Amino acid sequence: MVEWKPEYFSYQIKVLQELRPFKAGMTALDIGAGLGKCMLSLKQAGYDAYGFEPSRPFYERALSKMGIDSSRLKLGMVEEVDYPENSFDFISFGAVFEHLYHPAQSLEKALKWLKPDGIIQIEVPSSKHFIAKLFNFYYRVRGTNYVTHISPMHNPFGRLKLVSMRDIAETN
Repeated sequence: MVEWKPEYFSYQIKVLQELRPFKAGMTALDIGAGLGKCMLSLKQAGYDAYGFEPSRPFYERALSKMGIDSSRLKLGMVEEVDYPENSFDFISFGAVFEHLYHPAQSLEKALKWLKPDGIIQIEVPSSKHFIAKLFNFYYRVRGTNYVTHISPMHNPFGRLKLVSMRDIAETN
């Protein structure tokens, strides 16, 4: 059973509110919303929360199991969705950045959606975390080239090219 706990994402919200005190009407966007737990926590904290999710099964479960409002959650990838410029006070990439094909371009797009004094939070798994090491060992024993801290959906991992914001600026 899918369950949301009120303390989910509470540490990140606390830090966010220390950096930018909450005011009524503040907006938030969860990129890669999954089941919508972060959206629920942001809503509970008073934010006008939105999100998008590229996985149809996760999107459908967010609507049916978590009660996320379909007008607030879009189905699509960062390359496909759009929002007006300066729409959000807070944008979260929670354990999503490592799955993106073009992380620099995705960040540049999100920066356009961010209000001038807004905050973007990027969370990525650590390869030094004990659980990551344990799962990586398991994958090696199984004879796969999967790792937990880079998306195994991007095969082979060497094809991923990280582009800096400077590279983007130079090509525009």
